[in-house]
Amino acid sequence: MPATTRQRKQSVFRRLIIPAAALSVLAYYGFHALNGELGLVGRARIERQEKLLQAELDGLVKERNSYIAKVTLLRPESLDPDMMDERARQSLNLVQGDELVILRRSARYANINQNPVE
Repeated sequence: MPATTRQRKQSVFRRLIIPAAALSVLAYYGFHALNGELGLVGRARIERQEKLLQAELDGLVKERNSYIAKVTLLRPESLDPDMMDERARQSLNLVQGDELVILRRSARYANINQNPVE
């Protein structure tokens, strides 16, 4: 028996397996590079959130500094008599006998007793 070698023709699908696998891996990583949490779209979202949080932090720092200034005025070593008098009058809701009191209606109650004009 003579030895014969038979060469088979490679299938089209068999030749496309490696390029198709490489293309699918490339597409997967490309998609996540654009749309992932840390991708291009996610980076813009993170930067926008950073700006909002920085603005909120700046507002809170200003508010904290104003509270610190008010607290330092109430400490015994730097007690301001005017501040103490203002706080006492506000919390006790009292005035002296020789003072004139002007009552103003707040904006919240301004429209309660007004009738609508028809």
